[in-house]
Parts: sequence; C-alpha cells; structure tokens
Amino acid sequence: MEKHTLFELHEHIRRVLALNLPAPVWVSCEIAQANEARGHCFLSLVQKDIGSDQVVAQAEGVIWQSSLRKLRRKLGRTLDGLLQDGIEALLLVQVDFHERYGLKLVVEDIDPAYTLGQLELRRRQILERLRAEQLIGKNRRHALPVAVQRIAVISSETAAGLQDFLQQLRENAYGYRFDCRLYPAAMQGSQTEQEVIQQLRKAERRRAHFDCAAIIRGGGAKLDLAAFDSYELCKSVAESTLPVLTGIGHDVDEALLDKVAHTALKTPTAVADFIIHRNMEFESSLHQLGQQLRLMASHKTREAALWLERCEQAIQHYPKQLLNQQRETINRMATELPRLARQRLRLEKQQLGQFERLNQLLSPEATLKRGFSITMKEGKAVRSARELKSGDKLTTKLSDGEVDSVVK
Repeated sequence: MEKHTLFELHEHIRRVLALNLPAPVWVSCEIAQANEARGHCFLSLVQKDIGSDQVVAQAEGVIWQSSLRKLRRKLGRTLDGLLQDGIEALLLVQVDFHERYGLKLVVEDIDPAYTLGQLELRRRQILERLRAEQLIGKNRRHALPVAVQRIAVISSETAAGLQDFLQQLRENAYGYRFDCRLYPAAMQGSQTEQEVIQQLRKAERRRAHFDCAAIIRGGGAKLDLAAFDSYELCKSVAESTLPVLTGIGHDVDEALLDKVAHTALKTPTAVADFIIHRNMEFESSLHQLGQQLRLMASHKTREAALWLERCEQAIQHYPKQLLNQQRETINRMATELPRLARQRLRLEKQQLGQFERLNQLLSPEATLKRGFSITMKEGKAVRSARELKSGDKLTTKLSDGEVDSVVK
C-alpha cells in the first residue's frame, strides 16, 4: 500500500490547486466576520442555503495590507461599508493553500456593484413585506404633541449628526428649551439593528417621559445605511408606541426606516428644525388665540357696559313712568265708577220691576180673577179630598165673593 505523509498530501493539494487555479477568480459569498489586525483584514466567508439559511460552505480569507491600501484608494469609505458582517460580496480571490496553514482565499479586489445590487434586491423584498404587513404608516397613527420638548435620542455618542442635532436645538432663535436624553446605540455595522431596537424599547418603557423618539445618525456611504433597511428594525419602529422621527442620511438617502417612521427628515439638523418649527407654530397659535380672547373680552365688556347703561336709564325713568300709569288708572276709574254705578242702579231697577210684575201675576187675587177658586176648611186651604169627611163645612173663595157649603 502506497503511503504519504501529511506534508506530502498537502504539497500535492497545493500543486493541484496551483495548476488548476493559476489566476484569481470571482467568488460570491457572505462576509460572516471581518476584523482588522496589524494592517491586514481577516475575513470569515460563508455561503448559506437560501431556503434553510444554513451554512453550506465556509472558508477563511484575508486582505493583505498592500491590497487593503489599494482598495481604500479605489473605493474610499465604501470599503468600510463592504467589509461588514452579514454583507453579500463579490470578491476577486487568489486560492492559496499552504502545507501548514491550509486553504486561504487572498482577496485582491471587491466589486461594490454586486453588493449594492444584492442590498437593493433585499431592500425591495423587505419593502414588499412591510407593505403586506401594513407596517408603513402605522407609527404615524400616534399623535405627535403640538409642542415637542422631551425627546428620546437614539444615536451614537460620537456621531457628528448627534452634535449637529443637539446644537441646532440648543441654539434655536426662539429660546425654546428641550429635554433630550441619549440612548446610545451603534449607528453603523452589524450591531446597529440590535442596539437600536434595544434602546428604542428602553425609551418606550419610559413612554410617559417623552414626547417622541428621534433616531439620529447623519450622512454616510450608501452601504453605511444598510442597517437601516433591516426588517426587524423597521418593524420595531413601526410598532413603537412613541412617534419616531428619523434623520439618518443625506438629502439623497432614504432608508426603509424612513418609510415606517412617523416623520422622516433628511438630516439631523432637519429633524431639529422640524421640532423647532413645530413649537414655533404652536406658540404662534397661542398668540393668535390670545389676541382673539382679548378681542372677545373687549367686545363683551362693551356690550356689558351698554347693557348697564340701558339698565341705569330704565331705573331712572321707571318710577316716574309707573307713577304716571297709576295716575292715569285712578283718573280713569274716577270717570268710570259713577257711570258704572248709574248703569248698575238702572239694571237693578229694571229687575225689581220685573219681580213686582211677576209677583202681581202670581198673587191669589190674580189667580181668582183668572177663574180659579180656593176651598178652605176652618180657615185653611184644602189641598186633597182625603182631608174632608162628610159633614165638614167649607168656604169657597171666588174673585167676587165667598160661598159656604157642607160635604155630603
């Protein structure tokens, strides 16, 4: 059986690789980890299964100091955005195999267009998901106070944008005072998503102490803003109970975080101006309201003064008017009473005459004259035959005399 030492095996692998891969090749992969040390950049490169997200391939890579300087001159600050954990990259690598250290991919160049394309594709997918889950506009449902004074600021302590934001608030021309509390978080790199979410939740737990939250970063390369396209971060902001203002980019930058925020401004300074202008509008509305109240009070005072003047005039004239009315009433009664008395007396006389005539008509004498008679027994009028018995003596009165008779 043919036998080889480990060195002989590795030397064979090195020769095979050198023979079959003599020139650098472009490799697409994900940068799982990137660390700079002693001027070099050491990379852990992986490829994940699209469906399960499990690692299906892994290799170590390195950008030697000379290549790193060359790439910095070529790509500028974009290189920092490319060499971040979780970034999809297209790398020009020279496959190197060392008998002692094994396989290593030596990076000679990076294609930023590939990374930007992958980020844009991922960005569109996340945007569609945010729309499908109705997260865009959700944070705007929380009312922003008409006057904003207490602000939970989520930013990096060293971010230039933070200083711009605080200075703009501090030096506002209207003398407004703001209570800003900083919740420090990374604004670039793989920790951005997690730290911003954590700090936002901390601020939400003190919801009663803040009018809003402001995520402040300032400008940077497009790749630097990739963390603000994170689905989890966008979801946290959309579902936050605090109105969230954002100022994380330049005028031309718009992250997905801007789409889910309550109000998105381009720069930290613009966020400060927005808050100052909002407070100024509130103060102006208070001035206008004060003027309206003064006008209303003045109008009401004039109306009340006129009413009092009319009351005073009425009080002065009313007793005299009442006296005149009473005097007219007495005069009218003095005129009317004799006439009414005479009229009453005349009516009473007429009624008395009627009674006299009726009395004469109903008198016994008048009745006898009309042919009636009155039968009397022992001086009393007989009203029924049952009062009589045989032998009673009766006297019958007629109009012209009396007739005596005996009952049989």
